Amino acid sequence: MYPGIYAASKPDHPAVTMTGSGETLTYAELDERANRLANLFASLGLAPGDHVAICAENQIRFLELAWGAHYAGLVYTFASTRLTSEELAYIVDDCGARVYICTAYTAEQSAGIIADTPKVEHRFIVGGTLEGHESYEDAIAAQSPDPAPDRVAGNDMLYSSGTTGRPKGVSVALSGNGLDQPTSVTALAQLLLGYDEDTVYLSPAPMYHAAPLRFSMAANQVGGTVVMMERFDPEGALAAIEKYRVTAVQMVPTMFLRLLKLPQEVRDRYDVSSVEMIVHAAAPCPIPAKQAMIEWFGPVVHEYYAGTEGNGFVYCNSEDWLAHPGTVGRSLLGPAHIVDDDGEEVPVGEAGTIYFESAGSFEYHNDPEKTKASRHPKGWSTLGDIGRLDEDGFLYLTDRQAYMIITGGVNVYPQEAENLLAVHPVVADVAVFGVPDDDFGEAVKAVVEVVDGVDPTPELAAELIAYCREHLADIKCPRSVDFRDELPRHPTGKLYKRLLKDEYWEAAGRSI
Repeated sequence: MYPGIYAASKPDHPAVTMTGSGETLTYAELDERANRLANLFASLGLAPGDHVAICAENQIRFLELAWGAHYAGLVYTFASTRLTSEELAYIVDDCGARVYICTAYTAEQSAGIIADTPKVEHRFIVGGTLEGHESYEDAIAAQSPDPAPDRVAGNDMLYSSGTTGRPKGVSVALSGNGLDQPTSVTALAQLLLGYDEDTVYLSPAPMYHAAPLRFSMAANQVGGTVVMMERFDPEGALAAIEKYRVTAVQMVPTMFLRLLKLPQEVRDRYDVSSVEMIVHAAAPCPIPAKQAMIEWFGPVVHEYYAGTEGNGFVYCNSEDWLAHPGTVGRSLLGPAHIVDDDGEEVPVGEAGTIYFESAGSFEYHNDPEKTKASRHPKGWSTLGDIGRLDEDGFLYLTDRQAYMIITGGVNVYPQEAENLLAVHPVVADVAVFGVPDDDFGEAVKAVVEVVDGVDPTPELAAELIAYCREHLADIKCPRSVDFRDELPRHPTGKLYKRLLKDEYWEAAGRSI
């Protein structure tokens, strides 16, 4: 199950289509380009299990890059295009990439990482020129379009933000399977979501995230078409659904909210009757919003709860959700366990840390302590989320450890911004956490205690936000800053961040 199968059986069928530019890659074109890239990797001395890193926006060559690495049996890391050079350099160096590929869009960040990524042996740029980088197009044009013999499938290693600073790569051992074997995501998409050769899958989110990447590659594994948006806009999504007769789409709740806020006359303008499946994840969805989406599109809305780690998969269709409003579903890959701080299971209905008992195994790259902390003595593993189970086995998320923020469907851990602000000359103390936001679910908030003699003005708040954005991706930075005379701390120095956070969430009537 890979593009080469469909390059033979239906070569002219669109494998990827861009909604903005209108560019299309057929299966024959996608397979040929992926073969050329895989052969390029081999010519550079890379062997199965070696690592490459890629920083690319949503564009026509994105899946070609993914499949080329997959064909070559490599471990491939896609990095966010929103990272600063400092953040990008850390990921490229930490993952051990021997080859780095960027695009003209990410050239500025990429130019700044050369000195800090000495393990990279070869650098390429797609669609432009950049000092220290070879032309990607010229490099693959010189390679054979024929498939290499005895291929084994590669695997992604994507980075999950760390609770105490640097993000960590989620490492899953290569399966050793041939390309004809479906991935676990493909198998689930076929079984639960009806993926087949007629699937037209709309991917509106950045492709460097786990779900868009994996579900798009799954669509190619079954011979469907990926309709990729350069960037999400609600009316544009409806227009794409109508134009391409989209059958499946994956969104985050923020996208639901933006669709629902369109004027009724705009919503009525587009024919969305082709949609057979909408799946959402990545963040809790407000109950009224999900009810409204089911009323609009029908009982075709599916939800899952899972992580980049792949250690569990919780699923819910519309019928089950309507019977259990607010649930994220039932665990499908093995039992879910809710345990207290002592590691003991709690009674049904009580909240605790969610652990999965499954065959899925992962490690945090170069971080054995974090890997160890994710394991229960019985061998179960956790993403660090808090939840409860009802009597029917349906899971409900209730909170998150370490105050992880989910803003617009993207996981943000506040420690990076908190650590950065803590060293600013005017900051005596700081807490960073998520607060309610109608559009994004949560927004990053900083509460700051300033040093004596400094006035806590709106201008200072703007200065601190700008300071963060010099060093971190904007999505990790506070959107607003409040000032306090003193932050609540225990005599031992522990910050009572929960007391601060509760003040902001009390009015929202929820804690997640």
